[in-house]
Amino acid sequence: MDGEMEENDLLHEEFLACRGAVTQVLKYGPFSPASLSNPKMLVLIVPGNLGVPAFYLSFAKALYLTLEKHYPVWVISHAGHVKAPCGVEVTEESPEDSCPGTTDDVLGLKGQVEHKLTFLRQYVPSPLKLVLVGHSIGTYILLEMMKRAPELPVLRAFLLFPTIERMAKSPNGKVATPLLCWLRYALYVPLYIVLNLLPVRFKVMLASLILQKLKMENEILVHLMNSLNMSCVANAMYLGSQEMRTVLERDNSTIRKYLKKLTFYYGSSDLWCPVQYYEDIKKDFPSGDIRLCKKGIHHAFVTSLESSQEMAAMITDWLKEDLSKI
Repeated sequence: MDGEMEENDLLHEEFLACRGAVTQVLKYGPFSPASLSNPKMLVLIVPGNLGVPAFYLSFAKALYLTLEKHYPVWVISHAGHVKAPCGVEVTEESPEDSCPGTTDDVLGLKGQVEHKLTFLRQYVPSPLKLVLVGHSIGTYILLEMMKRAPELPVLRAFLLFPTIERMAKSPNGKVATPLLCWLRYALYVPLYIVLNLLPVRFKVMLASLILQKLKMENEILVHLMNSLNMSCVANAMYLGSQEMRTVLERDNSTIRKYLKKLTFYYGSSDLWCPVQYYEDIKKDFPSGDIRLCKKGIHHAFVTSLESSQEMAAMITDWLKEDLSKI
């Protein structure tokens, strides 16, 4: 019981405004700018879509523990993918710290990149070294962050199951493209009925069934309920439609520029980024740290406690040389 309480005490949850959007950050380790003066490095996890940090709880905790609690591990939501629970205070954005963006569409793919950069500028002390961990579309966002802000003190970047090219042509993309790009508005009607008109107890049961299907722990339920509303689901579908239209050609110039800092991890049976994509990028960048999974880990690895722990252990091992230099 004491061990369980100690693990719960590691986690800090915060809701803040970033580029005008409510943003959830789940934090293991030091969680305020003042308390970040002692660690020399921060691990920031950029999620896939849905961009709900709760799905990454097991992975983030495992990573924090395998790093022996020496470095904080944070997970940031995507803009518009979470809502603050009733009665929870949202930290207001500081106008003087806000940087002008190139788009007003914070919910779109380009806006999500600016959203993460603004978060780093406003809430993370600049001397702190960064280890960026992107998953799925989070890998595309991660590369764009490095491209647009070369001043970021990135020590290492991990691209897990990277959807950085030809998304619409992938096996899953061929199914998702018509649903997200052509039929999205038609899907809003049944979704509105389920999410807005049915009783709360039904939504709780639906969320529990989702977690059961994903084999995830029920502690996530309270977090998931904050995203089971029409606004958040519609925003996730909108982002998905932009992914299908935008993520076309691989950004070889950015990869080439930062190749020594990048580690790619492809799945051996991933329907979002097939093995052919791994073979193509390996051929184009033979000296790169580009790996193909041999452990049978799936694209949605965060839904498995065992896979989350395996991935955390691998990342910690890959980081050893970098950590010895800070």
